[in-house]
Amino acid sequence: MSTDSDASPVGPDFSQGVYASTLPEDGVFAGHVNGEAIIVARTNDGIVALGGACSHYSGPLHEGLRVGDTISCPWHHACFDLKTGRALKAPALAPVARWKVEEEGGKVFIREALPEEAPSAPALMADKHFVIVGGGASGFAAAQRLREHGFAGKLTMISSDADAPYDRPNVSKDYLAGTADPAWMPLKDDAFYKDLNISLKLGTVVRGIDAPSRTITLASGDTLSYDKLLLATGAEPIRPSAPGFDQPHVHTLRSMKDAERVIADVTASDVVAVIGSSFIGLEAAASLRHRGAKVHVIGSELIPLRSKFGPSIGTMIKALHEANGVVFHLGRRAESYADGLVQLDDGTLVRATRVVLGIGVKPRLQLAEAAGVRIEGGVVVDTSMRSSDPNIFATGDIARYPGAHGELARVEHWVLAERHGQVAAAGMLGIDDPFEEPPFFWSVHYDTTIRYVGHAEDWDAIREEGSVADKDAEVRYEKDGRVIAVATVNRDMDSLKAAEMLKR
Repeated sequence: MSTDSDASPVGPDFSQGVYASTLPEDGVFAGHVNGEAIIVARTNDGIVALGGACSHYSGPLHEGLRVGDTISCPWHHACFDLKTGRALKAPALAPVARWKVEEEGGKVFIREALPEEAPSAPALMADKHFVIVGGGASGFAAAQRLREHGFAGKLTMISSDADAPYDRPNVSKDYLAGTADPAWMPLKDDAFYKDLNISLKLGTVVRGIDAPSRTITLASGDTLSYDKLLLATGAEPIRPSAPGFDQPHVHTLRSMKDAERVIADVTASDVVAVIGSSFIGLEAAASLRHRGAKVHVIGSELIPLRSKFGPSIGTMIKALHEANGVVFHLGRRAESYADGLVQLDDGTLVRATRVVLGIGVKPRLQLAEAAGVRIEGGVVVDTSMRSSDPNIFATGDIARYPGAHGELARVEHWVLAERHGQVAAAGMLGIDDPFEEPPFFWSVHYDTTIRYVGHAEDWDAIREEGSVADKDAEVRYEKDGRVIAVATVNRDMDSLKAAEMLKR
C-alpha cells in the first residue's frame, strides 16, 4: 500500500565508537547499537544521541530535516526535540529514546539507552474541569498535551465513537486493505487514559451546550459543568439524496466500525461501486482491489483529484488505479441504485453488488451552533483555537482558523487536526503557542505516496520540477506570485523543505 519502508539500521556500530571529527556540525549522523537505529547530533549542549526511528510509524529520522535543535520525520512530518527526544508536533505522540554519549580518546561511544525521564507532577489549575467533545485526532492530542503541560484538574473526553481514539487515516488505507494489524490501530492503550487520569466516555452523545452556565447535556440526560470546553466534533460522511443509497450494502467509510462493516460485507467475488473520486474514495478503491474485489469509481471530475492536485498528478493517480484494474466513470453522477445496478446521469448502468460512498464530508457544527459561537462555514477561531466564547475552543474539521496570509481556512486533514489540538491545549491553559503550521497530509495509492503541504483552494499557476508520470516530482501551486502549496512524489526531503519555506 505504501512506498515507505522502516528505519532499518544504517551506518557504523556506535558501541564500537566513531571519531568525533566525523560528526557533522549540522544535520544528524546515522548509526546503530545492537541493530537498533540511532542518530547523533551536535547541539550547543554537546553531542546527543536519540533513537533513529520515528515513534509514529518508525520513519528513518536520519533522512529527515534538521532545523535548529529539532528533527522532522520525512514520512509524516512529526517533529522531535534533539536534546530531549520529546515529540514536539504530531503525528508523533510519544518521544524517541535518549542514549548515553561517552567520549573517549577522540571517539564517541554509545552503548546504553538512558532511562525515560519521569514527567513532572501536574500542578496547573487543579480545581478546574476541562471537557473535550470528540474522540478523534484533535480531541486526543489536546488531552495528551494538557497533561504534558501540567494540567492537574479534572479532564473528561466524550466521544460518540464506540472505539477509543485510533489511527483514522488507516481506516481507508492499510486497515481496509487488511495489511494493518488491528492491534496498532488504537493511538494508546487503556492504561494511558488511566495513568493520565482522563475520563474517557465512549459511545456517548452530547445533546446540548449552555454556554452562559458552562454546562453540557448528554443524551442520557446527565449534565456536566466545565471551565474550558474544546469542541473537536469532526465531520460526517455525506450520503447522496438519490434513491437507493440507504440500502444495507451501501457503506460510508469514516470510522473503524465503518471499515469493519465493509470488510465483513465485501468479498473477492464482489463488484464494488465507489461513488466519488475523493481521497477516501480512491484510497478505498486501492484497498478493495488489494482484497481482490472488482472496483468501479464514479466521479464528477473528468480527472480525479484535479481540483486538489491539478491535472498532472490527477492523471498519474488515474493511471495507477487503472493499471491495478480499477474502472473509471468520470464526469458522471450516480442517480440511483437498485437491483444491483448504479444508474448514471447519462443513462449508463454500472453493475455493483456493493457500494462505498466517498463523496466528501460535512463538519459537525450542531453543538457549536447550540453554544452560540461565531460560525462562518466552520467555527471561527484565533491562532490559539479560541472561539468567540473565551471558554470554548474548536479544532480540526470544524475550525475556521487564520491561514498563512490572514484568510480564514477550514482544512480536513488528520495531522492538522492533531496539531490544532496541541495548540488548543496550550490556549486552554493560557500558554502562548499560536498555530503557525502549513497544513500537511499524505495520500497512498498502491506503491505511491503523495505528500502535500500548504493549502490551495485555487491557484494561478502550477510549476512542476521532475516528472509526475515517473513518480519523481515536486509540484508548486502559486497564487498572486507566491507559492501557497507544494505536492511531492517520492521526494520526501523536498516536502519537509517546502513546509519550512511555507512557514516563512
